[in-house]
Amino acid sequence: MRYGIVLFTSDRGITPADAALAAERAGFDTFYVPEHTHIPVVRAAAHPRTGDASLPDDRYLRTLDPWVALGTAASVTERIGLSTAVALPAEHHPITLAKTIASLDHLSGGRVSLGVGFGWNTDELAHHGVPAGKRRTVLREHLEAMRVLWTEEEAGFDGEFVTFGASWSWPKPVQKRIPVLLGAAGTEKNFTWLAKYADGWITTPTEDDLDPKIALLRRIWREQGRADNPEVIALAGRHDAQQLARWAESGVTEAVFGLPDRSAEDVRAYLTRLAGKLGIEHAG
Repeated sequence: MRYGIVLFTSDRGITPADAALAAERAGFDTFYVPEHTHIPVVRAAAHPRTGDASLPDDRYLRTLDPWVALGTAASVTERIGLSTAVALPAEHHPITLAKTIASLDHLSGGRVSLGVGFGWNTDELAHHGVPAGKRRTVLREHLEAMRVLWTEEEAGFDGEFVTFGASWSWPKPVQKRIPVLLGAAGTEKNFTWLAKYADGWITTPTEDDLDPKIALLRRIWREQGRADNPEVIALAGRHDAQQLARWAESGVTEAVFGLPDRSAEDVRAYLTRLAGKLGIEHAG
């Protein structure tokens, strides 16, 4: 089982570059950042954790652009994977987002994966022109359009929400297929979408009892004709050796720990302590 780190980025505290470098040196495998373009002041959408319009953390208002953040991280690291937990591709035009992600994969030497979500904040999505009840369709089309741009010499797409004629777009990603990971609740509906259009599952922060959910995901995965097993990235709280051992037996492929909202010095010390508890090799 691999180990990753997620930094809830903001305009305070440790920078993404410093955090990614510290995580790489401590031996972690992947560095994740989230995305919100903005938070509408007046919202009908309730936050999944609070159940109302209140937010559990003011960093929702202060989140850095994920691709700029990962670009700075790529420039100071050599090995660590670069990903999102999660990004919101439905809020971006797929032609420009495909260019951004392909450029990052090219410049980082093929280290990018794409964690995506449907988006709990439907008011935020509405500001980007995503119709109510169409989050899944828009996300699917944007992913399909980006994959066409990443793989075809003359790429075109004709969908309900995205249409463009045959076009040239380079660079292509270093990877033949950029892995797409769906961050969503572990339900049959979400897993069916995942098995059709993504490559792995990122659990929600409050997800529990993973064994039956991973079994359900694998069953649906096979029913959709997918080979091997999907990636399962579990968001962890505090270090819990027994929980990690259970996860590894259940088929979790990566456990991801959040960084504290503290100074750079405190975050680096936290990473060193956590790596020691996990028994992962320090990279220098």
